[in-house]
Amino acid sequence: MAASVFDSPLYSKLFPVGETGRLFSDTAAIRAMLLVEGALAKAQGTLGIIPETSAAAIHRASLEIQIDPGALATSTGQNGVCVPGLVDAFRAEMNAPEHAQFVHWGATSQDIIDTALMLRLRQALALAESDLQALLSRLADAAEKHGMTPMAARTYGQIATPTTWGAVVSQWGMPLADALSALPRLRQSSLFVSLSGAAGTSAALGTQAPELRRALAEGLGLQDPERSWHTDRTPLLRISDWLGHVSAILGSMGNCLNGLAASGIDEVRFDNPGTSSTMPQKQNPIDATSLVALANQSSALRAGMTSAAQHQHQRDGTAWFTEWMLLPQIVLTTASALQIATRLAGEMQPNVAQMQAGLETGNGLIHAEALSFALSKDMPRPAAQAATKALCAQAVAEGTSLPALALAAYPDLPPSLFQSQLQLGQAATEARAFVTRVRGIGK
Repeated sequence: MAASVFDSPLYSKLFPVGETGRLFSDTAAIRAMLLVEGALAKAQGTLGIIPETSAAAIHRASLEIQIDPGALATSTGQNGVCVPGLVDAFRAEMNAPEHAQFVHWGATSQDIIDTALMLRLRQALALAESDLQALLSRLADAAEKHGMTPMAARTYGQIATPTTWGAVVSQWGMPLADALSALPRLRQSSLFVSLSGAAGTSAALGTQAPELRRALAEGLGLQDPERSWHTDRTPLLRISDWLGHVSAILGSMGNCLNGLAASGIDEVRFDNPGTSSTMPQKQNPIDATSLVALANQSSALRAGMTSAAQHQHQRDGTAWFTEWMLLPQIVLTTASALQIATRLAGEMQPNVAQMQAGLETGNGLIHAEALSFALSKDMPRPAAQAATKALCAQAVAEGTSLPALALAAYPDLPPSLFQSQLQLGQAATEARAFVTRVRGIGK
């Protein structure tokens, strides 16, 4: 078993992460940190904090110089962070000590690491947004096609009342659409630049610290937090929570599909199911299963992020290191879930005939709620419920249908009461509302 399924050649097709995987490599981390160092120098040169010629040289070098992550391993192991070694290597590679002396002027390691992380998280959210849009489009196609395709709704794993396949799909889609709508606010509230110096006071940056921070934020396309957030990890908690919410919704989708594909229910089929090494009849819902597993992992990792947010004093290595180990896995977990769910949404097929059969199983007990409310028109509600329960018990005991018993006991009941197509409530309306919302996104 690989240490992480996300960078394992063996598991790369089971848990694909797409382009997001490229963002969480050592090379990507160093490239992002160099971009921050270059943008910092450029802003400082503009404000006259360091010589403009040096700022230009540093900025240019940050775009050109490549640093081998392995060359920083010893320094990182000794210092706990890679920035001291990175700065030393960068200065040496510049081969211009008169300019290189101004690299990293007034900043601290956390400023560089956190800001570089935000650059990568910005890209990760953009990729998630694109995947969400593709997934929602496929779910909307299914909801539109099957808004009136009746099936049995289930609660506690048991048949409840009639619904439609389109309504079931919309129950996954609507919260995903909410997540998509929440992205602009998330970016505004969380994608922060960090520039607060050694202990969060910006002492080495002088009176121009707020102006410099604003300039750095503008140069990098990030938000200015207007304060230090070295020990306030709520921006990262908000991002991890958003990612976790998406994973949880997709986990619910996978759980439902697992249940609907189970032997004896068979209401959903997949174009490319998994197979068994020994049982030829098996058609395993691998993608749906993967979504549930990823949601479980996300839930566990997010609990750790809460602990990692509890810094001691003005910086806490224990909390910070914990965050480094957890957050990339949370991002990749959601990236993988979105990739899988998008594929799955295009491959899941409702078994309409089996859905119809599901409506007719169980002695017609699926119509019990409708019957109880129909009887409530002529008797008190408690009495109507008691009468319905008695008829249900009789249907089970005798192996007869509830509609037949009800019509015999109450001949004035309309036969249409037991037609599933007429007992769908707002199911079709909810499916249409979801389709309309998705089709309107981006307009």
